[in-house]
Amino acid sequence: VLMMILSGINYKKYYDYAMILIIAAVVLCGIVLVLGIASHGAVRWINLGFFNLQPSEFLKPAIIVYIAKACTTNEEWLEDFKSLFKIMMLPIVGIAFVATENLSTAVVCFGIMVVVIFVAAKDIRPLIAWCFIAVGAGVLLIVAEGYRGGRIDAWLNPETSESGYQTMQSLYAIGSGGLFGKGLGNSIQKTGFLPESHNDMIFSVICEELGLFGALAIITLFIMLLFRFRYIANNAPNKFASYMVIGVMAQIAVQLIINIGVVTNTLPPTGVTLPFISYGGSSIVATLIEIGLVLTVSRQIKPYE
Repeated sequence: VLMMILSGINYKKYYDYAMILIIAAVVLCGIVLVLGIASHGAVRWINLGFFNLQPSEFLKPAIIVYIAKACTTNEEWLEDFKSLFKIMMLPIVGIAFVATENLSTAVVCFGIMVVVIFVAAKDIRPLIAWCFIAVGAGVLLIVAEGYRGGRIDAWLNPETSESGYQTMQSLYAIGSGGLFGKGLGNSIQKTGFLPESHNDMIFSVICEELGLFGALAIITLFIMLLFRFRYIANNAPNKFASYMVIGVMAQIAVQLIINIGVVTNTLPPTGVTLPFISYGGSSIVATLIEIGLVLTVSRQIKPYE
C-alpha cells in the first residue's frame, strides 16, 4: 500500500524534501545507539510497541533521494575532494552510526553513494580517494571487533573455524539441492541445522528446495528487474529522477551480490537480506518504498508515439 501511495506522488516532491529525509534518517540511526533494543547480540532496532523499527534500512532510501538531489544541484562539487565530502557528510554520519553495530548495512549504504556519484561525476578521482579512506575505516572496524575477524577466518577456513558452522550448513544445503532440488518446502537444513534460514541464509534454502534451476531462475528475475531499472533511468525526465532510480538499482544489486556471495562462501559471512525474499519487516517496507520511487519516475516516461 505504501509503495502504491508513493508511486502516485510526483517525484519532484521528493526533491524538495530530500534534506529533511536524510536528517530524519540520520537522527533515527543515532537514537538506536542510545535507546535501541538488542537482538541476536546486536543493537539495531527501536521498539515502537507494535513494530520493531530498524532505522538503518530506512537510511537507504533517504540516501538515495538525498544523493540524487546533491548530484543534480552540485555537479561541480563532485570533482573536488573537499567539496565531495560536503555532499557525503550527512550520509557518512548516518553510515558511521550504523557501522558500529551493522557493518554490512553500512557497506550497502556507502555503495549506493559510490555508484550514484560514479555515474554523475565527470572526474572520479576524488571519489576513488574517498573509497580508499572508507576501505581503511572498514579494516579498522574489523580489527577493532574480534568477532568480525572471526568471520574472516570462517570465510577462509569454514571447516575448522569456530565461526564456520553457518557457512558449512549453507554449503550443505546448496550441495544437496542438486539440479532440481528436493521440492518446495522439503528443506532439511532449515528445520534446525541452518541458523537464520528464513533471513540472511534463505538463498541456500532456495538452492536446496528448488535446486540449481530454481536458484538461476531467482537470479534471472533479479537481473530482469535491474535491466528494467536501467531502462527507466535512461529514459527518466531529468537527472534527479535518473540518479534516484540508479540509487535503487545499486542498492538491490549490492545486496543481491553480498547475500549470494555469503551463502556460497564467496564473501565473508555477514548479515544482508535478500531483497523481497528474506524475512524482516523494516527491510521489505524500505525496499518497497524504493520501488515506489522507481514507479513514480516510470510513470513520467512518455510512451513512444
